[in-house]
Amino acid sequence: MSIKRNENNRDLQCMHDMCKRYMNYHTLFTMKDGSTFDGIIEHVDADYVIVLVGEDVIDHGCGDEHDEQRQFGRPRRFRRFRRRVFPLSFLETLLLLSFPFRD
Repeated sequence: MSIKRNENNRDLQCMHDMCKRYMNYHTLFTMKDGSTFDGIIEHVDADYVIVLVGEDVIDHGCGDEHDEQRQFGRPRRFRRFRRRVFPLSFLETLLLLSFPFRD
């Protein structure tokens, strides 16, 4: 039993260190239940991590005809981030998201 506990402590310490290293970077998170999401690590504590989780928002507008013509009838899309707290023990893996640079 103590071997398992030491392994768990080592895994949590490794995840803590990785979260510290990836702080303020756009990161892909995989949870132990298999779910994934992207976000920006804002704060890391001994037991939890605070993440700004990205979510897509579609703005259908207020029905203004001028806006519809400007957007060719398509709704506007944008991204916002909401602060969420996750226990480190729920995290399985982290992956930095990279974006290609354009010249």
